[in-house]
Amino acid sequence: MEIYVFSLEQQEEVMDKIQKIKELKKEKDVVILAHYYVDGQVQELADHVGDSFALSKLATTVKNQNILFCGVKFMGESAKILNPNKTVIMPDITADCPMAHMVEIEKIRQVREMFPDVAVVCYVNSTAEIKSYSDVCVTSSNAIKVVKALPNKDIFFIPDNNLAAYVAKQVPEKHFIFNDGFCPIHKEITKEHILEAKAKHPNTPVLTHPECVEEVLEVSDFIGSTSEIIDYATKSENKEFVIATETGVFYELQQKNPDKIFYSVKGDQICPDMKKITVDNVLKALENFEPEVVMDDDTIERANAPLVQMLELAK
Repeated sequence: MEIYVFSLEQQEEVMDKIQKIKELKKEKDVVILAHYYVDGQVQELADHVGDSFALSKLATTVKNQNILFCGVKFMGESAKILNPNKTVIMPDITADCPMAHMVEIEKIRQVREMFPDVAVVCYVNSTAEIKSYSDVCVTSSNAIKVVKALPNKDIFFIPDNNLAAYVAKQVPEKHFIFNDGFCPIHKEITKEHILEAKAKHPNTPVLTHPECVEEVLEVSDFIGSTSEIIDYATKSENKEFVIATETGVFYELQQKNPDKIFYSVKGDQICPDMKKITVDNVLKALENFEPEVVMDDDTIERANAPLVQMLELAK
């Protein structure tokens, strides 16, 4: 949970920067998209905030010629792949997702040789190159629906092993081949953290992201993507919740539920890459119109198909 304490002078400085951002995005025809995990101040100034799936869909419908994507690199790449004729810039191109690199092309080739009818299902938390070797992409909010819709019996789910295991349980009719990727932030959440939180906050639902390990999911009360966690908490009659995902989600939870209390399951579920995105580098990106997401046409074309397939199957 993020709490900001600023002097009056600091507040005025931030407000000046936000005003400049508003002027520049209008002047340069820019839409600002932000993921739920970035800093709350950045979410506040964004035109649209969402999870990976919502932002993927949105990126195909925005009328602006330019997109400023506040998130990690694979998100900016996905926006570019879906909008090859638009300019996509990011506040910090070094903001990356470790999981995105946790699968090798050679392994995909090997699995395809072993299982000729396999569908390579690629979590969007992956590089553009890996997407280009896949059949369909998924997010944590649509993975079950997409996998169920595939005609293939064999599913090679990459790169996240934990999300794959969760989806496999919901779709037992499919045969899953697993990869060994993971989200470092969600992997640090343990069963003991959940049980300690339940003891400290009795009768308080624990809402958990499916990138967590299986034994954590087993003792949680609700499992869902960031947007599903927000929706559940918003619609629930409960007034208190324990949240087991990255703490950036607290901003939207509190915006939608000012009368409810949210506890962090362990207090430090912070993605350092997401937190690289700041008001300062959002402003700098708009001023300089860089760094720009650049990919070769072949990669864009090949990576586009699995993303478009996802959007079709997840309707």
